[in-house]
Amino acid sequence: MIRRVALVSPYALSVFGGVQEQVLAMSRELSSRELDVLVVAPDDIDHSVYDTSASVVRFGSRLSLPANGSRAPLTLSLRASRGAARAIAGFAPDVVHFHEPFAPLVGWSTLRAHRSASVATFHRNGAGPALTLTKPLLRLLARGLDVSSAVSEPAAKTIHRACRIEATVLFNGFEIERFVATPRLREDGIVLVCVGRLEERKGVSVAIDAVRAHNARGLDQWRLLVIGEGPERARLEARAGGDEMVVFEGALSDGAKRAWLRRANALLAPALRGESFGLPLLEGMASETLVVASDISGYREAAGEHATLFVAGDASDLERAVIQAISSESEQRIRSAREYAEHWSMKRLVDAYLALYAEAIERFNHAR
Repeated sequence: MIRRVALVSPYALSVFGGVQEQVLAMSRELSSRELDVLVVAPDDIDHSVYDTSASVVRFGSRLSLPANGSRAPLTLSLRASRGAARAIAGFAPDVVHFHEPFAPLVGWSTLRAHRSASVATFHRNGAGPALTLTKPLLRLLARGLDVSSAVSEPAAKTIHRACRIEATVLFNGFEIERFVATPRLREDGIVLVCVGRLEERKGVSVAIDAVRAHNARGLDQWRLLVIGEGPERARLEARAGGDEMVVFEGALSDGAKRAWLRRANALLAPALRGESFGLPLLEGMASETLVVASDISGYREAAGEHATLFVAGDASDLERAVIQAISSESEQRIRSAREYAEHWSMKRLVDAYLALYAEAIERFNHAR
């Protein structure tokens, strides 16, 4: 029987990100099933209280390093990695679940020690120097994994090309019921929302260009809310040129973000590349909000036929897609999209992971 699970995030919880959201959401679902859960992450000066009943411990100084077109909030401290390993060993988990296990460095000592059954989840879509130049190291670390999974087919292919790991393809899950916890209200006029870290590959500049071009033609005015922080914020604000119809909300709480999704006419997901799975699209659908997304592999897989797609990087086509989505909105379409999103519920995902946990324990015990 599985009683204790350690979840390891290589990325600091203090910085918004999809992996971090998955870890916290999983911790809540596992805890709701009366399991003891420990969350381990970098950033030892972060004393925030997170929305989970799991124990949360943090080790090492947080650094921001380039990774897959983004900036990853990691630690490179060997001391932090050893401290995390001691904390995990003291917790005595039945399973250690590593998210992005090869991302440095907080989980590496635990991987090398391999004192408990281990499960990996790979999120990354797309190769790069971090994978291609470190294959011997990755294969060494991979010895500490009993079972591997990936959030999408592209993520599974990425890790297989890098070090021949066979990963079971699951999905990113989310707590769908939380997205209808607030009333579905509408603002005066059309409100569009972008949610995510403000970095170049997320394509927020394309959304800004589309909204400003649309409004400049004197048509029905659109207001764009940009929710999130990141290294591109100053450049994006300059691109908006002080336009009062482009509003930068900064980083909001999960509750505030979900409330805006319920109030918006459409969620825009304009990423240019590098998305392993389009969880934001599903969050929009769960919120009973239209979704307009760039036609890239990670988003195409998540969209099904329930989002309006546009050519990535093309502001004119984004504008076309928003007009098409809004003009074709119906209660049936909204209901179908929400029902589709329910297939990615965190409850279903944790059911699948519990089966992988049992498999990992069996393999670990057999190998001892």
